[in-house]
Amino acid sequence: MERPVRAAYIGAMAGALATLPGLGAGTLWDNSETTYGEVAREILLDGNWIVMHLNGHPWFVQPPLYFWLAALAARVLGISAFALRLPSALATAAMGAAAAYTIAREAGERAGVLAGVVLSTALMQAVIGRLAIMDATLDLAVTVAVLAWYRGLSTGRDRSYIIGAVAVALGFLAKGPVAPVAALLVIVPYACWSRHDIKLPSVRAWLWGSALFVATTVPWFAALVAQTSPHSVLELIGHYTFGRYTGVIENQSGPVWYYVPVLVLGFFPWIAFFPPAVAYGVHRAREGPLWRLGFVWIVVPLLFFSFAQTKLPNYVALVLPGLALITGLYFDAVVRKGATRSAIVAAAVVPLTIACLGVAIRIFTLDNRLTLAVASAIPPLIAAGAAIFAGSLVTAVLLMRRASIAAAPFALGAAMLAAVDMLAVAVLPHAEAYKPIPKLAAVIDREREPGDLVAIRDVSGSNALVFYTRPGVFVLSSPGKGGEPHAVSPRNVICNAPRVWLVSPRAQARTAPTFGRSRHVIATSTKAALLLYDGAPCPASFTSRPASR
Repeated sequence: MERPVRAAYIGAMAGALATLPGLGAGTLWDNSETTYGEVAREILLDGNWIVMHLNGHPWFVQPPLYFWLAALAARVLGISAFALRLPSALATAAMGAAAAYTIAREAGERAGVLAGVVLSTALMQAVIGRLAIMDATLDLAVTVAVLAWYRGLSTGRDRSYIIGAVAVALGFLAKGPVAPVAALLVIVPYACWSRHDIKLPSVRAWLWGSALFVATTVPWFAALVAQTSPHSVLELIGHYTFGRYTGVIENQSGPVWYYVPVLVLGFFPWIAFFPPAVAYGVHRAREGPLWRLGFVWIVVPLLFFSFAQTKLPNYVALVLPGLALITGLYFDAVVRKGATRSAIVAAAVVPLTIACLGVAIRIFTLDNRLTLAVASAIPPLIAAGAAIFAGSLVTAVLLMRRASIAAAPFALGAAMLAAVDMLAVAVLPHAEAYKPIPKLAAVIDREREPGDLVAIRDVSGSNALVFYTRPGVFVLSSPGKGGEPHAVSPRNVICNAPRVWLVSPRAQARTAPTFGRSRHVIATSTKAALLLYDGAPCPASFTSRPASR
């Protein structure tokens, strides 16, 4: 087996071990997972693979690639958290393989393996790989495109440019224009910095790449316009893509330094080694093209997303491959030349951080208001912290001996894998106690009769209620509050069906308006209650036109 291929297998294995164990544990998280999971489910419910739908309404927020993949997984494996999260897990494993393979070809097998392991075991990468969202698919596409174009600039091979074009086209289908923009934000500055050492693509490569990009992206957009109107594409690309950069969507904003703490936490535990890696790499960037690529990959996209008006932590995950590249190259140099004092100190920082976290958890457990569900999650949480604590100590010890330096980063990577999997299997299921919608939805599905309507008011999780019941859930408006899209009058729903199931705040369960009907509290869960309206119809003074979607 060729060394780059072997490195790719190890990178993929690290990604799989970071995401697959416990992948289906627990129900989907609000709000994104249930939203995207429901869009994928409605593909199977209505058979429309062109126009995405949410709660029975056309939905022009994201392109379809993730939803297609999730729907296919759900068709084979059944609609479940595992099936809907599987595309993200597989994309994370593929990212580890792609990074390890390309870097191994350029800098040697050990550097490739180290970069792949660091990328796969970074906290943010492991988290994104465990969520039913499209970001892992986007990150994979951008990573493959950047690495392929880097190979093309290094070798002049047309095939590399063409592979990059196809990858960025798939990224376009995953999350829109951000895919080509993010890839170009890395490769163009790198090409300018390395202009004396690169080989530009031939006309043939430009033509083939452009043709395949168009052939990959245009058919779906054309079919979407044919089934709807050009407005759907304008809404998807204009409002929900460019609008996210120039304006604030859904109150998701933040200061210009928003992503600095996000990356510090997201690149845990490897962030401890990043400062010495930068100090080492700055002096080698002039003659090392991979170092230049890594620095550009970190700095330019980070600046770009920092000045965007809409901010979410997962946006900056596109920077993680650059961080992993720099850190992997640094570890490779440490193994070749011997550990420096800064590397040993960096390894010692990790257990110090975990120790502080352990003290915080201990203080937290002394709170008398601690619920049984939270208290039962503390032991496995402490065990996960202990795994990283022990792994970081072992890493520091291994770095002190010349004969064992090569094993040091793998000790920390293995500890991180153990901790992440422990959290997924033993800790996250305890969060189910704080998710009221799945429990209340199960009661609705068990007791509902033909003609019943389902509604929700003043409780977060309307998309979860749709996912755990079926499309056709009414979101009821509240006087004096900004309603959700498609919100309808409570009276219009409650007065025009034989029975109505309403998820309402628990505190309002006994005071919710009846409009003259019978109201019963059927079940409660945390701060939410399930009400049933039945009995005689509303008096004439309350009646309204029939509820409709």
